[in-house]
Amino acid sequence: MVLRLSTLFLRTLRDDPAEAEVESHKLLVRAGYIRRAAPGIYTWLPLGLRVLGKVENIVREEMNAIGAQEVHFPALLPKEPYEATGRWEEYGDNIFRLKDRKEGDYLLAPTHEEMFTLLVKDLYSSYKDLPVYLYQIQNKYRDESRPRAGLLRGREFIMKDSYSFNIDGAGLDQAYADHRAAYLKIFERLSLEIVPVFAMAGAMGGSKSEEFLHPTAIGEDTFVRSAGGYAANVEAVTTVVPADIDFTNAPAAEVKDTPDTPTIDTLVAAANELAPRAEGAWTAADTLKNVVVAVTTPEGERVVAVIGVPGDRQVDLKRSEATIGALLGIPGEVGVEAATEEDLKKYPGLVKGYIGPGLSLDAAVLGAESATGLPYLVDPRVVSGTTWITGANEHGKHVFGLVAGRDFAWDGVVEAVEVRDGDPAPDGSGPLSTTRGIEMGHIFQLGTRYAEALGLKVLDQNGKAVTVTMGSYGIGVTRAVAAIAEAHHDEKGLAWPRAVAPADVQILITGKGEELFELGEKLSAEFEAKGVEVILDDRPKVSAGVKFKDSELIGVPTTIVVGRGVAEGVVEVKDRVSGEAREISLDTVVDEVTALVKG
Repeated sequence: MVLRLSTLFLRTLRDDPAEAEVESHKLLVRAGYIRRAAPGIYTWLPLGLRVLGKVENIVREEMNAIGAQEVHFPALLPKEPYEATGRWEEYGDNIFRLKDRKEGDYLLAPTHEEMFTLLVKDLYSSYKDLPVYLYQIQNKYRDESRPRAGLLRGREFIMKDSYSFNIDGAGLDQAYADHRAAYLKIFERLSLEIVPVFAMAGAMGGSKSEEFLHPTAIGEDTFVRSAGGYAANVEAVTTVVPADIDFTNAPAAEVKDTPDTPTIDTLVAAANELAPRAEGAWTAADTLKNVVVAVTTPEGERVVAVIGVPGDRQVDLKRSEATIGALLGIPGEVGVEAATEEDLKKYPGLVKGYIGPGLSLDAAVLGAESATGLPYLVDPRVVSGTTWITGANEHGKHVFGLVAGRDFAWDGVVEAVEVRDGDPAPDGSGPLSTTRGIEMGHIFQLGTRYAEALGLKVLDQNGKAVTVTMGSYGIGVTRAVAAIAEAHHDEKGLAWPRAVAPADVQILITGKGEELFELGEKLSAEFEAKGVEVILDDRPKVSAGVKFKDSELIGVPTTIVVGRGVAEGVVEVKDRVSGEAREISLDTVVDEVTALVKG
């Protein structure tokens, strides 16, 4: 059906919405695709639903092509399955919890692993039933503390989540490969540049995991690439660990007075004045900086810990969240932030600006009275035999020549510092470069975590009950709409790829004669008969200038201008992306543009 702007539920805006931070958010609101209902929650208008539907259909077609079958779960779910897997507590404040009138506990689903698992358990019991791939395209809910960037980080959003169920690891590998290939086709059809990167599984659990990131300066994720092909989210990058050093002949550590040196810069300056060395000046890389962090558990408790890192590195709190919880014995997702003054006051052994390692092996250097009594973790570069200048846990004093493994020990090794351009790739493929990106998809090899928790077993060829192995595969559908808009726009407005545009052609009637409106209707009907989707700007009392501006803002790939050229038997056809315009005869325009649209 032809969409007529004279009756379409649409109002375009000339000014950016006050709360919008990124171009996709500004343009989707201004062009009449979405409207804000509440922070992080949006209403989809007719044009927006057309784009959303086309994105969903592309996802659906590629999922169906690998043999996946579509189902649809409710968004309102009972507590019990999530309690059985431990995620009721693990999600902490990130999910919406509610009670019914009988005080029963429910949640708005952030994801549906548990429900898929129970569905297969209910219906399947034999290895002959497997493998099976199931998927849905469904609303999800997460209580974002700071929803931002429009559709890119909202509280309600649409995802495609699919799950594979196999009898063994070989089947899971095949399922993973099938989904990975489907994802690459999906993003190619959506005209989105995508980089698959190694990733952490997080609260999902499981082993092998990859994210599909769209490189963009506004992305919230940082990832790295090497010229040799390595790519990973910074959270998943592992440090190239130096070899241990023989410290047999290392001189004894020495405590020196270093007044007024609470920062790395002041410490380095003092070190070069107090203990100059022949092999060159001391630098920040020779110092061991001990950073106090507070780790928040899913239950909201705060666990204080100390992390020792080279002084020339900054702690990346988000990166540390990926592994620090497991090192401290905390199940589920954790938050990490710098310790507050209130945190520090609870531990008198922490001398701000002069904190040293908390676990002493040499009481003559760091006695029991100086131990912090807190978990002490170190960066992977702190290996046995490395020598450091670090705090002596006493105001105005630092230790010179403190040897790791001889003078102090640690509770664990944590990947907690920033990954920098030039750092070596862990696979030896060259130096890394950092890039920002938006996470568009994530695939996991879950293994048996959810099947074991919920009792999903089938009988194998020998009649023995075996636990089913699972994979999980997600794509952000509403996020894809925003990412496409972010990647395909200019200063005039949106410029949709044809595969997801709200229509193939927009016809503008830019004159006042009745015959022009009749011609516009005639062309629209002919295009529609050939399967070409049309938006017709038939507004009778709107100037040509406004129609052109709205057309550029809405972003349909091809525009046909029915105006002054009609007298000479031609119309103007414009390409939205290139801006190229040419005149085409009225006798051939429908066939020529249809051929363009059909490709």
